[in-house]
Amino acid sequence: MAGDPPELPAKDLLTLIPEYAGLARETTLLNAEPGDPGVRESSLGGKPLWPADEAWPHCAQEDHWTFGSDPSNRNEIVPGAVPMVPILQLFARVVPGLEFPEGKDLLQLVWCALMHEQDPRLLVMPRLYWRNEAEVVAGGVLSEIPGVGEGEYDEDNMPQSSTLSPTSAEDFPGWRDLLKDMWRPGSLVSGCRRAIPGGHPTTTSSGRRSAAGPPGRSLPTGRTASADTAWSTF
Repeated sequence: MAGDPPELPAKDLLTLIPEYAGLARETTLLNAEPGDPGVRESSLGGKPLWPADEAWPHCAQEDHWTFGSDPSNRNEIVPGAVPMVPILQLFARVVPGLEFPEGKDLLQLVWCALMHEQDPRLLVMPRLYWRNEAEVVAGGVLSEIPGVGEGEYDEDNMPQSSTLSPTSAEDFPGWRDLLKDMWRPGSLVSGCRRAIPGGHPTTTSSGRRSAAGPPGRSLPTGRTASADTAWSTF
């Protein structure tokens, strides 16, 4: 009708691409902010709630190395065992969307901050731990966490100490996850292109990864999980 204001462009992804509705999943955004978290707080790169009777893990791979001060140099070999670095600590009370094994309410991730070549997907050799917070506190907490020294880490593998404020969010697959479906008639990607003329799938999806994982997927039980599980989960 003449004189009516023009309709504003849709902002909601599902309005633009209804086919995405079946692919939505609940995820958790960690929302890291630089800070000095305590041992009983969820954190990124903070000091973890580590049992006093459990030695801090070290990496003793024979071929771990670092670029050092020269990014083009990869011959700076670091011999012997080096301390692993605390990366992530999550308490069940602040991440309701993450499924914990029975009797566990604390998840910890550490890794070696050097470079490794045993598996090109796992350059940092991560280790994942499930714990019970009350049991750790009752048994005593490790007071000193060994830090890495000069030359015992690669700068890109060191996190900044941060507090976390996990929140739930709706997430959608990234465009790379949809490429295999691109050429099938009636596919979701085809729908993306129809909905946004001249558009590219990267403009319509967040591609975020989170600790929650896809619906119906539970993380493995037991004290530690394989490096493969640790990396694919986070």
